[in-house]
Amino acid sequence: MKIIGKACLYLFIMTVLFGFVYTLLVTGIAQLVFPHQANGSIIEVNGKQYGSELLGQQFQDSGHLWGRPMNIDTGTFTDDKGYPVMYAWATNKSPASDGYGELVAQRVETIRAAHPDKAGVPVPVDLVTVSGGGLDPEISPAAAEYQVSRIAANTGYHEEQIRKIISKYTHSRFLGLFGEPRVNVLKVNLALDGLLP
Repeated sequence: MKIIGKACLYLFIMTVLFGFVYTLLVTGIAQLVFPHQANGSIIEVNGKQYGSELLGQQFQDSGHLWGRPMNIDTGTFTDDKGYPVMYAWATNKSPASDGYGELVAQRVETIRAAHPDKAGVPVPVDLVTVSGGGLDPEISPAAAEYQVSRIAANTGYHEEQIRKIISKYTHSRFLGLFGEPRVNVLKVNLALDGLLP
């Protein structure tokens, strides 16, 4: 019985220490040191929230930068008031699966139709493939550059102005070595709308 009592006491102590104290400590430190990141990296302008800089949003109009394709579903789940809840997920199609090539070909056709001036220029792969998480907020600088002429033709911006905005919201490699340069689509589009500097 003594051993069972000790085991239960240790279990209780560890549960309190690592289930509550540790969690509260880490959360408190995160709120003090990194409050923006700890609260979801929400982009807020004049009191209005436009989304997280860590989650992709789907833009399809001609005056905005397009991100990676997303698998979006609004018909499966509803909130407590019965309104549809949108969510996205990664695709389960692999390059070896049936229909994958056809799906990518359709996406390439859509991109080419929106960018007739880019005939003969290869479509950047991230504009026609879904990311692993399904909600990638960033695209490559090449994918952003591919869209500059379309955005300029459909907004009041000159191409160089758009390139400056893209450059401002382009993140370089981590420590100059790891990963690839990437452009935050939501930030660029908010800047195009005049909501971010």
